Amino acid sequence: MPQIRNLLEDKGFYRIPLKKLKSGHYKFSAKINSISGDFILDTGASTSCIGFNSISYFFLKSEESSIKAAGAGAINMKTKLARNNNIAIGYWSLTKIDFVLFDLSHVNEALLQVEEEHVHGIIGADFLKRTRAVIDYGRNCFYVK
Repeated sequence: MPQIRNLLEDKGFYRIPLKKLKSGHYKFSAKINSISGDFILDTGASTSCIGFNSISYFFLKSEESSIKAAGAGAINMKTKLARNNNIAIGYWSLTKIDFVLFDLSHVNEALLQVEEEHVHGIIGADFLKRTRAVIDYGRNCFYVK
């Protein structure tokens, strides 16, 4: 029986390793606008997000937003938008990706409590859908096309 990896790679999917954290989250590295960062993969997040404190780090051009963010115990958080960015993971890349920008300190505080490193952002369902992502929890990886 063929392995899922072979099936997906034969269909043009790119494999991305994930690191399982003590918190139960899955983390991976990516480059946003050619700058390396660490991100949580979160199927429950509707949109991909980057923390306010990483706006200048990734050279993001932010604009005002009326969207209010909620999640991980926080509600009604003010946000900004960063449009038309690039993301690269290994040899794979995608252009014209938008990010919601908001305060991720509550996320990073939770990671710190379990002795994990901070993250720059969260990659959510918008990205997963656009890239036709397939997550292989058994092998701690995901595939994008």
